Amino acid sequence: MKHWIFGGLLALIAAPVLAELGDDGLHKQPWMRETFKDLREDLDEANAEGKRLVLFFEQAGCIYCRKMHEEVFSDPGISDYIDQNFFVVQMNLYGDVEVTDFDGESLSEKRMARKWNVMFTPNIVFLPQEVPEGKTAAQAAVAVMPGAFGKGTSLDMFTWVAEERYNLDNGEDFQRYHARMIQERSNGSFD
Repeated sequence: MKHWIFGGLLALIAAPVLAELGDDGLHKQPWMRETFKDLREDLDEANAEGKRLVLFFEQAGCIYCRKMHEEVFSDPGISDYIDQNFFVVQMNLYGDVEVTDFDGESLSEKRMARKWNVMFTPNIVFLPQEVPEGKTAAQAAVAVMPGAFGKGTSLDMFTWVAEERYNLDNGEDFQRYHARMIQERSNGSFD
C-alpha cells in the first residue's frame, strides 16, 4: 500500500504543469493585456510605456501554443524579458471579438486573421513604434514568428526586435543574429 501511495505521489510530482487557460480556451500569461483591440490605441499605450506592441495569435486546443507556454514562457528569464519590453495583445484565431486594424478596418479576430494571412498558431506578430498611414498590421510588421520554437530561438527573436536589429545596417538579419547567439551561449543550447 505504501508503495502505491508513494508511486502515485511521484506521478503527480512528475506531471507537467499545465498553463492557465482562460474561458476562451487560450493560455494566459500575466504579461498579456486585456484591451479593446483597437491597434492604434494599443500602439499608443505600448509606446507610452516604452514597450513594443506584439500580437499573439493562438487557438483553443493548440498543442504548439501549450508547448510555448509550458516550455518557453514558463522560464522566468524569458517571461520577465517579455514583460519588461513588450505590450502583448492576445488574438484568438477563431475569435469573434472585434479588432480595429491600423488602416481603420474593424473585423472579428477570425476575419482579421484571414485578412493578415495568419493560418497557424502560435503566430507572433511584432510591430514597429510607428505604423505608416493606411498600412495594416501585417504590412507594418517588422517580424513574424510563425510557430512554436525553443527557448533560445524565442528569446533571440524577442531580443532582436527589442534591440531593433532589423534596422541595423550591419547585415545581421535574424538568422545571422540567432546563429551568433547560439555560438555565444555558454550553455551550448542549439534550438
